[in-house]
Amino acid sequence: MSRYRGPRIRIIRRLGPLPGLTPHTPKHDHLPGKSKDASKPKKSQYRVRLEEKQKLLYHYGISERQLLAYIQLARRTKGSTGQALLELLEMRLDNTVFRLGMAPTVAAARQLVSHGHILVNQKRVDIPSYRCKPKHMIEVTEKGRTRSIVAERLMSPNPNGCPNHLTVDASKCAGYVNQAVDREWVGLKVNELLVVEYYSRKA
Repeated sequence: MSRYRGPRIRIIRRLGPLPGLTPHTPKHDHLPGKSKDASKPKKSQYRVRLEEKQKLLYHYGISERQLLAYIQLARRTKGSTGQALLELLEMRLDNTVFRLGMAPTVAAARQLVSHGHILVNQKRVDIPSYRCKPKHMIEVTEKGRTRSIVAERLMSPNPNGCPNHLTVDASKCAGYVNQAVDREWVGLKVNELLVVEYYSRKA
């Protein structure tokens, strides 16, 4: 599965809120293609695992191949594979830029990074999958500040809130990574263990 570029409201109506995909909320809470009074179909165990996997793909804007690579890397990490997977995804540069409130979605944050508007420790980084680490400083270039609404977004309240492992300095259009992300600070309702089980035969 490549990165999704279709209607986003349909996705969150089916999977639930995905802040990284879209900040908008649907007008209807029933499943797309179904009437309001239609009963919800019983989900199989496979479908439950599939939907949990899809939440990660849509929220973080990654491909199936990338997620499988992260699963394999998480399995080589000490501790819980599920928590290691979420930490790897959360510490991506594009997601960190999004979580700092510099962009409305992960896709918009990826565009900022890809266009060379983001500095990490005063060095330009244009790789969205770059892994941020504690003590890293993330800031927007001068050119990026003038060509985007980053400064305006940072001065206004972040609707998703800034997690505890990050600190924002709106006056400098910068943010700081204080420590590795904790499971409680992941702004996504997902059962990562079911994702690991889904890939148990592939990874």
